[in-house]
Amino acid sequence: MFDLSGKTVLVTGAGQGIGAGIARHLTARGANVIVNDYYEERAKNTADALSREGLKASACAFDVTERKAVVSHLSDYTLDIVVNNAGNAGATTMHATLFRDMDPVDWSRAIDVNLYGVMNTTHAVLKGMCERGYGRLITISSGAGAVGLPFGVSTYGAGKAGATSFMRHIAMESAQQGVTANSIALGLMEMVDVNDPELVKSLARSVPVHRLGTGDDVGPAVVWLASDEASFVTGQTIHVNGGGVTT
Repeated sequence: MFDLSGKTVLVTGAGQGIGAGIARHLTARGANVIVNDYYEERAKNTADALSREGLKASACAFDVTERKAVVSHLSDYTLDIVVNNAGNAGATTMHATLFRDMDPVDWSRAIDVNLYGVMNTTHAVLKGMCERGYGRLITISSGAGAVGLPFGVSTYGAGKAGATSFMRHIAMESAQQGVTANSIALGLMEMVDVNDPELVKSLARSVPVHRLGTGDDVGPAVVWLASDEASFVTGQTIHVNGGGVTT
């Protein structure tokens, strides 16, 4: 079960953190994974680490918010599965800010990567998937796209909600062509750029299972949605959140 041998997979934003964990689980099931990241060094480090373990991985660095770059790079591959993991604030750090205090010039940062990034990769691969009669589109979303939150992530939530809705529409448009499209909404996850143990403990206490999620929590869900065993699952949002709602 869950055999991905012979499948070629793109995982965006996979140079570290959750994306790297997803890539590891996919390669462990036999997939040939293209590790994407905005930063070439991060993509290469993750791909090299997997390759040293005898797993099939290679690096491909580009910015998912740049449509021409996406099309140019992905034209080199025949992709069976795309995992839209790149998100948050893209190449920049996301800072929680109440919407009333935001500068409008900053609105696009979260929308570009969390929504347009997903649209760019999907548009680049969808026609080919439909013509071949097979494809898996999996978008890593967030509980912030499903519920309102009070601590300054409104534009991030808007981007995630848009991407989740987009996947539902693509699912309906492409179901008869053998392409499924689903989302995974994450809760509070471990963050590679947070080095405050007390903050981590505080966040973990707010999650019903009393810990933050990891790539090892998300990876198996992605593997399932990518597999033939999930061929009857499309247009869905699966919540991986330890009983909580936010990321």
